[in-house]
Amino acid sequence: MTLALPRTALSIPRTDEGFVARRRLRRLGLRKPVPFARLLGVALVLAAWTASIHFGLLDERKLSAPWTVLETGWDLFRDGTLGENVAASLRRAAFGLGVGVLVGTVLALLAGLSRLGESLIDGPLQVKRAIPTLGLIPLMILWLGIGETFKIVLITFGVLVTMYLQTHASLTTIDKRFVELSEVQGVSRWDFIRRVVIPGSLPGFFLGLRLSVTGSWLALVVVESVNATDGLGKLMSSAQNYGQADVILFCLLIYGVFGLISDAGIRLLEGKVLSWRRTIAT
Repeated sequence: MTLALPRTALSIPRTDEGFVARRRLRRLGLRKPVPFARLLGVALVLAAWTASIHFGLLDERKLSAPWTVLETGWDLFRDGTLGENVAASLRRAAFGLGVGVLVGTVLALLAGLSRLGESLIDGPLQVKRAIPTLGLIPLMILWLGIGETFKIVLITFGVLVTMYLQTHASLTTIDKRFVELSEVQGVSRWDFIRRVVIPGSLPGFFLGLRLSVTGSWLALVVVESVNATDGLGKLMSSAQNYGQADVILFCLLIYGVFGLISDAGIRLLEGKVLSWRRTIAT
């Protein structure tokens, strides 16, 4: 029995030179990234803010105009107030972030590479994850007082848990076939960690790092409002008491700029370190 196919099904398009014509592919992924494209949304928000103030849609006493905020920021910069408070906030955030990233990563490695470590570490940290970090403020004040130690420890706790969760999740979701292949090839424990575990966990590590930076800024705002003598959070708290919306908005602007710069830096580092990885966004 023979099967007859229509001529159109058997015909193959060819070029004049005799080569088979290549079918045009339809792009299903994201297009090539445009530099600074993420700032488009920020520009739209600023434009809407400016237009609302200009046409009287917003009360300038509650939401100061962009030009008023910039003038206030320049005045704070000239009299030295801005520099002192920014330096204090950066010092607290950097110290808490550094300690939290280091401890969280080490705990994730211990729990992800050892059943004993997972049994001892994962449970307490999962319980801590269910407890909001800011909910620990009364207990931390009772234990550590209201000095610098309390502020840095609270930032560290928030960063530590975030780094642990993301890094540990990336470690425990490495494809088991890579583990079996390493066992068959007789790879040593150290080479297995260096060539399989660390590269496989880097995406989760960088995601945890980005979330940790954001969390450190969030915790910083709160802890600096508790009996702080300097810092952006203290500056905002004082401005609230005097009804200075322009000062509050400028401090929020500084937080936003620091957040964008830090996130962009981590993205750049991630792109360099994970240049071997091809994703839909690259």
